[in-house]
Amino acid sequence: MLILSRKENESIQIGDNIEIKIIQTTKGCAKIGIEAPKSLMILRKELITQIKDENLHSATQNDVKLEILSKKLKK
Repeated sequence: MLILSRKENESIQIGDNIEIKIIQTTKGCAKIGIEAPKSLMILRKELITQIKDENLHSATQNDVKLEILSKKLKK
């Protein structure tokens, strides 16, 4: 992991086409701006975690329903 200190209006460049800019800093919070190609999906990590958890829960529920259905079909 690379750890950098940045002040307001300073940036971090990733590759040729991604720039992360510190817009504003306040006590315990930093507002950032990200310039990247529109083809690149950018999501907050907590949303990705939530989506993964919901998909796992859904898949688990379907497995249980399929197992019950399978048992009923075998009768």
